[in-house]
Amino acid sequence: MSVAIRVNGLGKRFRRYHADRPPTLKEAILRGLRKTVAVESFWALRDVSFEVAYGEMLGIIGHNGAGKSTLLQLIGGVGQPDSGRVDVDGRIGALLDLGAGFSPDLTGRENVFVMAVAAGLTRREAQRRFDRIVAFAELEDSIDNAVRTYSSGMQMRLAFAVAIHTDPEILLVDEFLAVGDLAFQTKCLRRIAELKANGCAIVLISHSPAQINELCDRAIWLRHGEVVMDGPPDVVTGQYAVEMRAESQRRTPNEAPEWISAEASPTSNLNRFGSREAELTRVRLLPGNRIASGDPLEIEIEYRAARPLASPIFSVSITRSEDGQACLDLNTQAMGLSLPTLDGSGTLRLSLGRVDLVGGDYWVNVGVFESAWAYAYDFHWELYALVIEGPAPQGLLLPPCRWWLETADTKQASGEPPVPFDRPMAQLQQREVA
Repeated sequence: MSVAIRVNGLGKRFRRYHADRPPTLKEAILRGLRKTVAVESFWALRDVSFEVAYGEMLGIIGHNGAGKSTLLQLIGGVGQPDSGRVDVDGRIGALLDLGAGFSPDLTGRENVFVMAVAAGLTRREAQRRFDRIVAFAELEDSIDNAVRTYSSGMQMRLAFAVAIHTDPEILLVDEFLAVGDLAFQTKCLRRIAELKANGCAIVLISHSPAQINELCDRAIWLRHGEVVMDGPPDVVTGQYAVEMRAESQRRTPNEAPEWISAEASPTSNLNRFGSREAELTRVRLLPGNRIASGDPLEIEIEYRAARPLASPIFSVSITRSEDGQACLDLNTQAMGLSLPTLDGSGTLRLSLGRVDLVGGDYWVNVGVFESAWAYAYDFHWELYALVIEGPAPQGLLLPPCRWWLETADTKQASGEPPVPFDRPMAQLQQREVA
């Protein structure tokens, strides 16, 4: 396969300035140019080298500050490296910050055309694809409203829809599965797979080892701007998870926790680790731990912080009990939510509009992490059981659906609609073609 992206010895250096650096030239002059010189410099990336072939998907994992976003920006042509070089062969579709390119005063329709033309399409090509873009984003009823009236989720869905309909040869993606609900995320996955099958080279940044394992052909682990490991996704993410868990376990107090949650399984102490600088004192599944497929679910997390903790990250995942398969993996940072400093007690709620999973047994895993994902303050793994009632076909997702049977007889019946699958089976059998 031919190479789409070649990164060789890449390095990027940034400078740190005084926290109270004068914001304007006038103020700097009035202060006598004090505190305008950089205090120090640091390398965000250093000696990074790899290649990505057409039709290959590379995952990049690492803590906050590891250099992941800087690397993606340099590949996308945002900024210049201080050492090494990046060679890109193909048209880039970059999802560096979903929704960042929108003009809030323009309508969704107008923004679609602006973004599509900026991505390299002609206006005629954008017009031909417009209906598909809007339908993919599921925004038919609000496409002519100003984007400033959109929720962040609506903006992300529209930005993603535009980006994947511009026929990119190279796609740079930053946490795209933060977009939308389970059904929409599955649709995004399907489209990403189509692009990859058609030869698109894809680079994905993610904090989720499960996501990297599921989607990528290869993975790179970055730590402090340097490549720690480059290889098969399961090997790389496995080592990354081991290091993260080891640091969390190192900080986990030896004494048993003071609380006992009625909602947790009897193995609570065994499957809970973290520094306990912040504690998850109670986790509740509402309306309960047994719901029907397609029902809503709210996860209520009560916490207590022993001291002020800046920019914490809360995560919630759902895994299948039988094999640990990740079905949902969300965190506040990937959703673009910047939480205030934790201090004392409080409650955080995650509301899922509908859980479209097949029937079966699942675990809900909940955690609160340090702002750079360096370790867990408190992480509860496989403590909260969730039972989904409903059909259990192969796969994970069970979105709203109907089967319609149309036979030669029903076509001749005037005004009579096709038979939906949820009619009694006897009625279906009466309409089968002989």
